[in-house]
Amino acid sequence: MDINKYTLRGLNIQKDEAINTAVIEATPFDYSSSAGNVVYETEEFTFVCPWTGLPDFAGLVIRYTLDRSLVELKFLKYYLTSYRNVGILQKHSVNRILHDLVQLLKPVSMVVQADYKARGGLRTRAVAKYDRESNT
Repeated sequence: MDINKYTLRGLNIQKDEAINTAVIEATPFDYSSSAGNVVYETEEFTFVCPWTGLPDFAGLVIRYTLDRSLVELKFLKYYLTSYRNVGILQKHSVNRILHDLVQLLKPVSMVVQADYKARGGLRTRAVAKYDRESNT
């Protein structure tokens, strides 16, 4: 029997399947003939270290150039909150958010940036980018 030593410590580290992509919804952007840019920011993005269960806190910025869809803000909040007990690495979290939102919105471009609070005197900034033209 495989016993998770973190579960024994009372830490409820969830797998990435707990990230609730079903809750995010796109809404049509009625002005697709104009180049629209959107920036969403929060100082309350949290998840946990997959090995220790200790929390990570970050300021999160999502920037994108619209094509035909926007993400509905209340659903974005629910989606980001679903990370709270998920064990995921810092760089993985921004890439996962980028992947999920690109699939939903099909933007012209998108950047997801997280500035993590210092741990042991070290700060981390993780950035993930997508550009439709370069397909990256």
